[in-house]
Amino acid sequence: MAVPKRKLSKSRKRLRRGHDKAASVKTQACPRCGDPKLSHRVCPSCGYYRGKKVVEVKGD
Repeated sequence: MAVPKRKLSKSRKRLRRGHDKAASVKTQACPRCGDPKLSHRVCPSCGYYRGKKVVEVKGD
């Protein structure tokens, strides 16, 4: 079994783990109201999905 001879330094370990981060959330503009929303989800500001009213949104 392979065993390292020396302790791995913090900088070398962090260089290797530089790619292990969560991906950023991708948003797109709602075609109806223009507010940012997650793709394939109901728009939280207008309540529409694919041109149809799906959820009733309370007005401000």
